[in-house]
Amino acid sequence: MKIIVLNGSPKGKESVTLHYVKFIQKNFPDHEYEFENISQQIKRIEKDEKVFNGIIEKVKSADAVIWAFPLYVFLVAAQYKRFIELISERNVQSVFQNKYTAVLSTSIHFYDHTAHNYMRAICEDLNMKYAEFISAGMSSLSNQEGQNELLLFAENFFNAIENDLPVIRYYSPLKYSNFQYKPEEIINKISTRGKKILLLTDSTDPEGNLAKMTAQFKANFSEEIEEYNIHDLDIKGGCLGCIHCGYDNTCIYEGKDEYNKFFDSKLKTADIIVYAAKIKDRFFSARWKMFIDRSFYNNHVPVFTGKQLVYLVSGPLKQIPNIRQIFEAWAQIQRGNLVDFVTDEYKDSAELDNIISATAQKTIRYADQKLKKEDNFLGVGGMKVFRDDIYGPLRFPFVADYKAFKKLGIFKSYNTKFKIKMVNFILYQLIKIPKIRKEIYNNQMSSQMVKPLKKLLEKI
Repeated sequence: MKIIVLNGSPKGKESVTLHYVKFIQKNFPDHEYEFENISQQIKRIEKDEKVFNGIIEKVKSADAVIWAFPLYVFLVAAQYKRFIELISERNVQSVFQNKYTAVLSTSIHFYDHTAHNYMRAICEDLNMKYAEFISAGMSSLSNQEGQNELLLFAENFFNAIENDLPVIRYYSPLKYSNFQYKPEEIINKISTRGKKILLLTDSTDPEGNLAKMTAQFKANFSEEIEEYNIHDLDIKGGCLGCIHCGYDNTCIYEGKDEYNKFFDSKLKTADIIVYAAKIKDRFFSARWKMFIDRSFYNNHVPVFTGKQLVYLVSGPLKQIPNIRQIFEAWAQIQRGNLVDFVTDEYKDSAELDNIISATAQKTIRYADQKLKKEDNFLGVGGMKVFRDDIYGPLRFPFVADYKAFKKLGIFKSYNTKFKIKMVNFILYQLIKIPKIRKEIYNNQMSSQMVKPLKKLLEKI
């Protein structure tokens, strides 16, 4: 059986993820394996059609495809996503059709599910037979349990191919609207009230819905809004995953392009950040992904504290809840406040005008209030993953993270407070006595839980 492995790590042969596939190769040597370092050579793939076609020919002759990648900020690396975009741009989707496929990722399990949601949807959009997946930890290969899971993943994948097993589809094909937005002039404008608003867009069509939505959002304000198109920024390349920034947040690209300077001077100083993006396959564009990935020079430290975040989106956002979850989580992890998503999924321009105006007003009101909604599981759970790993196995190489987390008090766990420890110790000893245990669990539990809240309400 011939297997082609599409390696999504910018590190190429030095990729941790690639070594997981090599482990499979060592243990299942009867198959033929072809490796293509997609992310590492994405510029050649994009510029040289012969290189791209060579990879496609290898896919065509293969019996199955393994998509292997490290997680990069909730998803695959921008370089890998660009390759996925090229598949449809160059109309070679048919090459992937009906081929069995599996997805292998490595990560610290921070939103690995959103990356797998994306990749499964992509495979199904290509009409591939999605048979297996594994989301491995960064160090799983170094222990017996991780090795066993990896071997079972491969065994089950090869079994599905050899027995031509049917597969289950999770995602419906996307349906795009042909709605053309025609905004009306804004009469009653509002003031920014001194708030610095930064609008970032990847719009490439001045007559498209996204360009009109951003113009309409800006038109709601009596003052000029600062706008930048990320295609115009000098960004030499995507994040390389080199961890050069781990010690003191100094990026390997420092001084070679304008990204870090732009991020520090524009995004970090803004009160309100508006992201305007067009959906391309199952996410925003690869250019947007590059912009997001490159922000990793900040490592895992929250940099949007107190900022209001707005998303203007052109495309079928309602059909891709994965995107909403990613950016809701990102806002919480960055300690910003997600105001809302505004999309062009309407059939009436006047309705969209009203939605945009209401969002503009809401954004200023939230900024005045310094609103930061309490985190849900997305933020609480995500930060605990970071907290535990930065305190433990990732303290090196992420030295800058450790210092910042310590300063921000992220390592201070609620359960380490002395008072909580003492209360837990005393109650734990008391409930060992059957009579007291019965009284607490049968008669006191509910009333004691609401007692402090009753006292609070009585004071109002």
